[in-house]
Amino acid sequence: MAERRPPAPPGWEVSPQQVQELRARGADFVLLDCRTPDEHDLAAIEGDRLVPMLDLDLHLPELGDLKERPIVVYCHTGRRSLTVTAVLREHGFKDVRSMAGGIERWSLEIDPNVPRYERNER
Repeated sequence: MAERRPPAPPGWEVSPQQVQELRARGADFVLLDCRTPDEHDLAAIEGDRLVPMLDLDLHLPELGDLKERPIVVYCHTGRRSLTVTAVLREHGFKDVRSMAGGIERWSLEIDPNVPRYERNER
């Protein structure tokens, strides 16, 4: 049986459709991919910025200039991106949200040209 994650706090998630709308209207936001470099090589959303979750603490100083900008974090299915969202909020980032369902949902609902892949996220 698949493990279910607890629901995200209100306002912490956006749908892939909402992210696509932001992109379509040229909104000023940062799309942050928190997956591994290998995963990013398999599939990515154009214009994203790769900051692997396991290296997040090393990247916090360079991300400091983004504290006032909207950030959308994504991963494979939305679990890791919620964790990164929480960490960034704890470090004073004002407007950070996780893309619900991650790149998997993006591939299914927005861009089928973005490859799908399997990953064990325990």
